[in-house]
Amino acid sequence: MVSEGGAERGARTQRAELALKTLATDLDPRERLRRVLEQTLVFTGATLAAVYAPSSSGDELHLAESAGVPRTLYGLRDSYPVSGGSPAADALRSGRPLWLGPRELADCADARRHPSLDFSLAVLPLRNEGDGCLVAVSEHADGFGAEDRACLGLLAEAVVCPPAPPQDTGDLPASAFNLAMDTGHVDVDDEMLDLFGLRPAEFDGKVETLLSMTVPEDLPSLMSAVEPDHMSIGDRELEFRILQPSGGHKWLRLRARLLTGGEGRPARLVGTVIDASKLRSRVNDVARVQRLASALATAGTVRDVGKAVIAALRKPLQADRLALAELEGDRLVVTVLDPPEAEAWPELWRTEWRSEWPDAPVRAMPTLAAALSEGRPAVWPAGAPLEPALADVGPGGLAVLPLPAGGRMAGACLIGWDAPHDFGPDERALLTASAGLAGQALVRAHAFDAEHELIGMLQRTLLPRRLPRLPGAVAVARYLPTVAGLEVGGDWYDVIPLPDNHVALVIGDVQGHNASAATLMGQMRTAIRAYAVEGHPPDVVVSHANRLLMDLETDLFATCCYVDVDMEEGSAWYVRAGHLPPVLRHPDGSTDIPESETGPPLGVVRQADFPMSPLRLQPGTIVALTTDGLVESVDLDIEDGLNRLAAQLSASDPAHLGLVADELLASANRSDDVALLLMRYDGMALRPLRESWTVWRVPEAVRHARRFTHRTLRAWGVGDHADAVLLIVSELVTNALVHTDGQVRLDLTLINHRLRIAVADNSPRTPIKPTSIGWEATGGRGILLVEAMSAAWGTVPVSGGKQVWSEIVLD
Repeated sequence: MVSEGGAERGARTQRAELALKTLATDLDPRERLRRVLEQTLVFTGATLAAVYAPSSSGDELHLAESAGVPRTLYGLRDSYPVSGGSPAADALRSGRPLWLGPRELADCADARRHPSLDFSLAVLPLRNEGDGCLVAVSEHADGFGAEDRACLGLLAEAVVCPPAPPQDTGDLPASAFNLAMDTGHVDVDDEMLDLFGLRPAEFDGKVETLLSMTVPEDLPSLMSAVEPDHMSIGDRELEFRILQPSGGHKWLRLRARLLTGGEGRPARLVGTVIDASKLRSRVNDVARVQRLASALATAGTVRDVGKAVIAALRKPLQADRLALAELEGDRLVVTVLDPPEAEAWPELWRTEWRSEWPDAPVRAMPTLAAALSEGRPAVWPAGAPLEPALADVGPGGLAVLPLPAGGRMAGACLIGWDAPHDFGPDERALLTASAGLAGQALVRAHAFDAEHELIGMLQRTLLPRRLPRLPGAVAVARYLPTVAGLEVGGDWYDVIPLPDNHVALVIGDVQGHNASAATLMGQMRTAIRAYAVEGHPPDVVVSHANRLLMDLETDLFATCCYVDVDMEEGSAWYVRAGHLPPVLRHPDGSTDIPESETGPPLGVVRQADFPMSPLRLQPGTIVALTTDGLVESVDLDIEDGLNRLAAQLSASDPAHLGLVADELLASANRSDDVALLLMRYDGMALRPLRESWTVWRVPEAVRHARRFTHRTLRAWGVGDHADAVLLIVSELVTNALVHTDGQVRLDLTLINHRLRIAVADNSPRTPIKPTSIGWEATGGRGILLVEAMSAAWGTVPVSGGKQVWSEIVLD
């Protein structure tokens, strides 16, 4: 199979031969076989390695052991007839190895290939004639190369099949079981019952009794090994936990083999169960790699990948440091450090610290750069000559795992020990298997993070960039996107300053989690803001938004809560359109969820009533508006969620509103997006002085308006500034009477030595300032006079018209 002499072998073959020599001679035969198969994966690049041995009758080849990915991906069966046309049977009969590529496999009548995978198959007879055969699978485009074949030949010579498990239910080895797959009856010995904490008289012979003692989180993997419908999935070796009467857990290890009955159907599962508590510190545990693969399969973000790798490697390897980093250009962008404290890492890492994690420049660590370029795990024992940035990571030993994915290096994992550490072949096998899994998961998670960030950026652009400063109040808002896939939510909030020290608080939720919901959310937020600024009362604002949504002819609907707060009076009116009510926290810490009528969701009924409900606010009151993601989940009813929110508000410190918002979001349901808007009403320290005058359309209207203004200024004690104010009043009132129809109203407001003059009319047309005026022009100078006399001036839309205003600073 392979030529003798180390000089004729490649470097990889020599390493494989050295690894085989390090295997202890006193190992259990099945344990030795499993380690040989692990080394097959490491030294040949195979994705699956398996050994088939003849049955006791000699007419079938039964699977003795396997390692790597599930063999069902490649159509490998549990048994093959020796007289059949399978590659395993052909190699056993001929005594020669078979090297089959995708084309040869397609012509093989007995091969069952997966329809979506192209792979190569190697089948090598074992050392002694009739002992069985070694089967390996490679997904490399060129199959098994010359050195791969040499390594496989060397490893096939090292395979010794363990004795077959018992074929009857008579004498079982210690801690053994024999499970009938059709009835679920299981024969066990007293030693195995003792592991489960059962007395023989208490056991009814049903496998369900033993399964009921399993920790719920481990039950699915255990069921996959003992349920008939799942017997073709995965390896029949795993670790699981059982519940003990004391409330703690005990780790057990199951090793089993399926014995086929007539016509190749499963008949019995026989094997052993041992106490694995003392074995869990060993690194040559296939179950650990399986658990890492399971954890990485559900890791949605780069940070999740890092946490899964740390949990799988640092404690089992008894390492002192572990870093996982992505490779971006010439820098390693660290994703997770364990321990996370900066002082636990070398000086270079500390100088390159960026906010939470450091960036480690690869150019400053040429040894690391060489390991990444080679693409294979590398280890350095204690005292190895390394640059300080790496030597201080592992003074007693350092392992660098390049993380390959898609033909490139996705990153690296660095593992360091302080005390001198010896690297055994079984440990190297674990590191190699973990690196491949982590690299693929890192690329997937990075793509997920990038798409999630893009969606989050889209969501943030549709929400207010910052909240305005409010007179007599403080407002904070939070938005928490869902982590359930790449979904865009429709939750929104807004804070809208209105004239006369009014503020509108708005929160809403559009049905669905997609781009359509996000687009509609942006439209609804813009529409409600426009209707509010026009000066409409809450019920009219929401009614207009409802009609707009009906006109959009969309299949989606939206809920909304709109609160109009009068900052001067400490009162508010609110309207609900199928949305949650506001939650109030009073200054004494008590909370209230006011009962009120609600209208239908927006976009459901064109002609709908949206009743208004009052609120009374004392200084120190917090108004909380939220969406259902914060108070409702599959495990939490919406009423219980509102009560929980009220209790959390009651226990919070209203002086730090941002911290209150963060604490409330800590219990949010992350399967849905959440919007939260909090406002603490403090009351206005200085309330403005206000007076209004309705201007009648009579010949003396302007004079009456001037007289009202002069009288008001004297009452407020600012009569010395009457000349400028009266001139502005004359111009604004005259323009409204001459250029508009309907009612005209004059409003005067004084606060902080600033006088605001506002004239409202029924015309939406804004006055136009002339660019130039000839000497013969008879009009157009009024707006220029207003601009010249004012500190500021402008127009705002109001319900059915506009308001032209001017502000004067009174020294």
